[in-house]
Amino acid sequence: MGSRKQDSSIARKEANKDVVKASLNNCPSSPRKMRLVVDIIRGEQVDKALYILKYSKKDASNKLEKLLLSAMANWQAKNEGADIEEANLIIKEIFVDSARQLKRLRPAPQGRGHRIRKRSNHVTLILGNKEN
Repeated sequence: MGSRKQDSSIARKEANKDVVKASLNNCPSSPRKMRLVVDIIRGEQVDKALYILKYSKKDASNKLEKLLLSAMANWQAKNEGADIEEANLIIKEIFVDSARQLKRLRPAPQGRGHRIRKRSNHVTLILGNKEN
């Protein structure tokens, strides 16, 4: 009975060799600004996405470029000896979630205080093959 369970886990690991995940937590920019850049690269091939991020003027593109390079390194570690150009990797999923907010007060006229919310976000990136 134990061997069947072990065989299924080995089969699952082989299937997951093509799918790689990387995440960026507590990135100090608002989720809305990050989503503007994320929407541009969703579904693109990895080399084209790197090109887009490298030449984008948005500040979020620098952080996403590092995240994409990290995901590519994760894929390389999982698939030793395989060539990344021949793998036809695409950005299968990428999504931005809101993270913690730092709440601050800014002085306002007549003794009042206006609340400032410094937002941050979590980005999750999943790479996969074009065929799957």
